[in-house]
Amino acid sequence: MCVVGKPSGLLSVPGRGPELSDSALSRLRERHPGAQAVHRLDLGTSGVLAMALHRQSEGILRRQFQDRRTGKVYLALVEGMMPEDRGRIDLPLVRDWPNRPRQKVCFRTGRPSLTLYETVRREEDVTLVRLFPHTGRSHQLRVHLASLGHPIVGDNLYGPDPSPSSRLMLHASQLGLFHPRSGKWLVFTAPCPFAPDIAPTDGEMLPPDE
Repeated sequence: MCVVGKPSGLLSVPGRGPELSDSALSRLRERHPGAQAVHRLDLGTSGVLAMALHRQSEGILRRQFQDRRTGKVYLALVEGMMPEDRGRIDLPLVRDWPNRPRQKVCFRTGRPSLTLYETVRREEDVTLVRLFPHTGRSHQLRVHLASLGHPIVGDNLYGPDPSPSSRLMLHASQLGLFHPRSGKWLVFTAPCPFAPDIAPTDGEMLPPDE
C-alpha cells in the first residue's frame, strides 16, 4: 500500500478525457503501474489518501472502507460562528439527480449518514471544526455542514457562489486503517495547510472496535 498527501485541486483518480488525466492515482502509477484507488477525496479536499499497490491489497483495503473499519478525522473552516462546542449531524443523503453532482438531504429515500463534530476555535466570522464521519457518503461533510447553516469556506457547490476563498477549506488530517498484510492498526496524518498549528486529534485514534 501507499499513503500520500493529496493537495487541493488535484483529482484522486483520472476523470474522463485527456484534460482530466492528471490525478494522485495516475502520478503514483508512474512508479507503480499496478496501483489502485480504494477511496477518494473530492477535488478541492486535501489530505491523507491511501492506495493499494497490488490487486490483493486493493480488495482488503476497499472492504475496510466499505465495512467502516477505518477511522477518519477532517478539519474544516466553516462560515459563521458555530454555537455548539460539539454535536451530531444525522441526516440521510441522496444524489440530487437534476442538479448533479450535488447531493441533498432526503428523509424518504436518503441513505443513513452520520457526522460528529467538535469546535476547535472561533474567529471573527468563521469557525474551525474537527469532523468525525461515521459513514462515507459522497459530499457528506459538505452537505451536513451546509444543512446547519455553516457551509465550508470555499464550497461553491453548497455555499455562497462565488466564494471568496481560492480553495475548499476541507482537509483529511488523519486516517486509520489495518495494514493489508500484517493486520496492524496504523494511523497516518497530514498537516493542515490552513491550520498548521492544529494537531489532528487531542488523543490517540483507536481501531473501530475499541
